[in-house]
Amino acid sequence: MKDIKTKGSKKDIRVLDKSADLAAKMKRGLSKSKDTAKNLSDDSKISAQEYAQDNIKYAAEDVTRKTAHASKETVKKGYDEGKRLVREIKQKRRNADSIKKTAKSTGKATTKTIKRNIKTAGESAKKTVKTAERTTRTTIKTAKQAEKTAKQTAKAAKKTAQMAAKAAKKSAEAARATAKAAAKTVKVAVRVTIAAIKASIAAVKGLVAAIAAGGWVAVVIILVITMVALIVGSGFGLFYSGGGHSESGMDMQTAITEINNEYLNKIEEIKSSNEHDVLEMSGSRAVWSDVLAVYSVKIACDPENPQEVATMDSDKLELLKEVFWDMNVIDYRTETLEDTVITETDDGNGNISETEETQERVHLYITVSHKSVEEMASEYGFTDEQNEQLNELLDERNRGLWDQFLYGIRGANGDIVAMALTQIGNIGGEPYWSWYGFSSRVEWCCCFVSWCADRCGYIESGVIPKFAGCAPAVEWFRERNEWQDNTYTPKAGDIIFFDWQENGLTGTADHVGIVEKVENGIITTVEGNTGDSCAERHYAVGHFEIFGYGLPSY
Repeated sequence: MKDIKTKGSKKDIRVLDKSADLAAKMKRGLSKSKDTAKNLSDDSKISAQEYAQDNIKYAAEDVTRKTAHASKETVKKGYDEGKRLVREIKQKRRNADSIKKTAKSTGKATTKTIKRNIKTAGESAKKTVKTAERTTRTTIKTAKQAEKTAKQTAKAAKKTAQMAAKAAKKSAEAARATAKAAAKTVKVAVRVTIAAIKASIAAVKGLVAAIAAGGWVAVVIILVITMVALIVGSGFGLFYSGGGHSESGMDMQTAITEINNEYLNKIEEIKSSNEHDVLEMSGSRAVWSDVLAVYSVKIACDPENPQEVATMDSDKLELLKEVFWDMNVIDYRTETLEDTVITETDDGNGNISETEETQERVHLYITVSHKSVEEMASEYGFTDEQNEQLNELLDERNRGLWDQFLYGIRGANGDIVAMALTQIGNIGGEPYWSWYGFSSRVEWCCCFVSWCADRCGYIESGVIPKFAGCAPAVEWFRERNEWQDNTYTPKAGDIIFFDWQENGLTGTADHVGIVEKVENGIITTVEGNTGDSCAERHYAVGHFEIFGYGLPSY
């Protein structure tokens, strides 16, 4: 009991003390009762009074025992209750200490957590601010880009609308031109028929009697067949060849190509077989329509041995070559001259000086000349009938028919192509640069394109400019939104500009030509001043040396 120290159970301790005192008194009483009982047991006689006293005594002892037992139980229960309370108090203390420690530990942890949370919140706030700034900048940038894109889209839409209107206009003009060409073809066919009928008027007169006899249906059929036969058998039979191969495996286009190559090879042979320091070429050859017209009339209307010209074979090829070389002549000569040569030197500091000296140099002159149709008719002794067919074949109204036959071209944009093709084989450029106004040779590719445009009336109508340099022409097309870069796939009649690698790819145009056609990704052009001559050239679509295209509004 002395080990129990508590301040919260004073009332319970006083109960225990009183119980202890009562137990001691009862013990003393019990001892005294035992002594009395012993004394009584020694007497032999007990009086009623003594008996009553004994009963009272025993009853008291019994009460005392019961009281003592009850007190013990009460003391025990009080002791147990005290122990329970002590345990409870200790447990509460332990709980209090644990809570205190936990509180202290939790406080430290909470402080750290708070600090960490504050730090994290600060960093998060900084990141949020940076993100907001970045988002704002991005939003502003996106808005600017959107505004720029909107402007570009609007501009592109406007340009597309303009181009669509222009394309519609071109389509309408092309349709009108096609219709016009078709009408011309019909008229030509009629004229051809009339010419053929005139040539065989006697045979037609012979049919009149048959018509009068009533066999008009059969006569009409015969007349149609006869008319076709007469046309094919005349100089106009050339247009019935259709470009197809004959049984010999040869056609007119093949024959023309072979003769063109023969012509160019002769010029190259003259160059290589004559040593020279300076080459000067000039002149022009006869156009193919003139050559073929003379050939057709000469062969088909030969009084002694007429032949149809709708097909081609080796014998007819030799006859065509004969006419070609009768009409075209290549002359050449060499001459040694003393030339003043200017030499430029650079001292390494950017100072350029010029020195002049006289040198003897060999000049090679190559000149191409051709005879006119009238000269050939006179040389071959054409009859009046032959001259009439010759004039009919070369009538200006048949120009579209020739373009279609020779080059497969019809429509307004093909006019400049057809004109350029007639100049293939011309050398030196004299007709073009002299037409432009130059008194001596210049680099004449631009003069050639301008000359072709002028012959078609395009300079006067403002479709193509007159130009002697590439840069002004490029700017002219760009100002009118009629320009495309080298990613564009061109069409016949477009003006093609080049930036040659050999000149350093300067980013400016330094050569020009005319697009003839585009087939299977290959562009065929007609160019002047290519090897100092007019010739066809070939390039892949998108070729890196193609600077761009001018798109005339034909």
